[in-house]
Amino acid sequence: MFVRRIVLIFSSITSGLFIPSQAQEPAQTETLDELVVVANRIPQPIRQIGTSVSVLTEDMLQAHGNFSLANILRQSPAIAVTTNGGMGATSALRIRGEEGFRTLTLLDGLKISDPSAPQVFTPFEHILSSGVSRVEILRGPQGLSYGADAGGVISINSKPTDPGVSVILDGQYGSRSTELGNLHLAAANDSIDFSLSTTEFETDGYNVRASDTVLADDDGYENSTVHARLGTNLSENFRLQLVHRNVEGKTQYDGCFAGTTAYDCDSLYELEATRLSLDYSSSSFSHSLAYSESRTERDDFALGSPSFGSSGELNRIEYVGSATNLPGFDLVYGVDFEEEVNGSLKRNNDGAYLEFLSGFSDNFFVTAGIRRDENDDFGSHSSYRISTAYLFTLDASVIKLKGSYGSGFRAPSLFEIDYNAGPFAFPPAASLLLSEEQSAGFEYGIEYRTGPIRLEVVRFDQEVEDALFFDLAGFSGYLQDSGTSTSDGIEFSSIITVSEFLNFSANYTHNETARPNGMQRLRRPEQLANLGINFTSFSEKFRLSAFYRVSRDSVDEQFGSRVDLDDFEVLDISASYRVSENILLYARLENVLDETYQEVLDFISPDRASYIGIRLNF
Repeated sequence: MFVRRIVLIFSSITSGLFIPSQAQEPAQTETLDELVVVANRIPQPIRQIGTSVSVLTEDMLQAHGNFSLANILRQSPAIAVTTNGGMGATSALRIRGEEGFRTLTLLDGLKISDPSAPQVFTPFEHILSSGVSRVEILRGPQGLSYGADAGGVISINSKPTDPGVSVILDGQYGSRSTELGNLHLAAANDSIDFSLSTTEFETDGYNVRASDTVLADDDGYENSTVHARLGTNLSENFRLQLVHRNVEGKTQYDGCFAGTTAYDCDSLYELEATRLSLDYSSSSFSHSLAYSESRTERDDFALGSPSFGSSGELNRIEYVGSATNLPGFDLVYGVDFEEEVNGSLKRNNDGAYLEFLSGFSDNFFVTAGIRRDENDDFGSHSSYRISTAYLFTLDASVIKLKGSYGSGFRAPSLFEIDYNAGPFAFPPAASLLLSEEQSAGFEYGIEYRTGPIRLEVVRFDQEVEDALFFDLAGFSGYLQDSGTSTSDGIEFSSIITVSEFLNFSANYTHNETARPNGMQRLRRPEQLANLGINFTSFSEKFRLSAFYRVSRDSVDEQFGSRVDLDDFEVLDISASYRVSENILLYARLENVLDETYQEVLDFISPDRASYIGIRLNF
């Protein structure tokens, strides 16, 4: 249905337009000279960065092909995702064992968060992979330039706009009556560029709640996403850009409340976000001034009747500047003013930071910075970060030694504070005055690169003082640990390119977490492993990819009692065939082994599913 509608739209728009596109390129791997922005807010070669960064290119994203961006990110080192069921169900993405609300997500510079939710976290359940061309992932405490509570950063970029006019039409159909249609329009000349991506998605879903033996109905999901970007080059040095994003999601779920527990529940989610930025760049200086606002609305229904509603806003002004080509060092500096609104509550947080980037030689780099935050409710806090990278060559190989330390803080969300003061809380939460969380962490590691081989080993250790959590034992409200919650472990990752037609990627993370009482933190697997294999035919027309994921040693809680979750293994396979320069056919099998597993107690993950699709490029 969606595909047919978009085909009609596409036909009317593209009448008379036909611009051939390039054939799909094989998967790319990171090089030491590859530029990333996520580490320090300015383009910087990976070779100079002392923190752990992963990059997913458009080709890698398409090779995996999953509808959910979070499900693709699972393949990256130290990322665990827990989902309350299938598409559209609440999803939490944890980097190195830290809560999802300690991970900052940006999409074309927009801060994608949900201030209407209990914590101001990224609603990954509503972020589809369509229209995404690149993802940069920064692991570990990185609250310096992004904000005090950033325990990791995910920077997402939409498709770039090339000169001329281009149109991409993408349609998929598969199990559970799942349909996806995506239309991407782009046009650019020397002075102005424009892109528009619209996606319609719906699935009948399945019964996600193991305890739902009464109604046992399918829990479906619908999503409509519009993402637009308009930019103009005012001069050689100045650029003005507008980004707008609108998302509407409808999720069916089980276990809401209408006098008693009901299994016919709906959640409506709407995001409207806009960012306007003015950028100046030269060989020596750069300046970026941006204003952004996002509004979210949530409405829940039990048995068709309204049961709960919430709204939130996030308004932000930020300035980022840099001075390069200074004698032996660069400077990055900035200020940001953020207003958080949840219902009738409002709070401001103002921050300023300065970071020093120095290349003491061609192979030794140091980054050090400080951030100061002023929070309306929790006063002043300082955060720090220092990182180093040292490279030396051994014949045709390059070895990189790296290390970093960072700190930050997170103020309790307005929702957490208001809930404990409201009518639904009772002791011990009702009498608890919540305080801010303090976080710190370090990492050190080694990278080895030689020709087609890249190997990396990283040791990390992170701490959160006075971590907040919801009382799952007594449901009294939000409680706070007294003491230190820890997350420490080791990451192994590798990329091996056998030839231009065959490459392997693999990673393994051992992550031990503990609350102050020594008990393992919930829903954090101690062991995660991923294996990816990509094969491209000699003609580059056919590609076959396989992704194998393993999760071990995770626990959950039910009425105050610990429950060990079953270990599981998931295999996904995708294939594509390029019929011509303009037509690509593809297919995908998810959970090929038909593994039955739970990432969250009582919530069943999807069984085996198959999908087919076609992508047209004009």
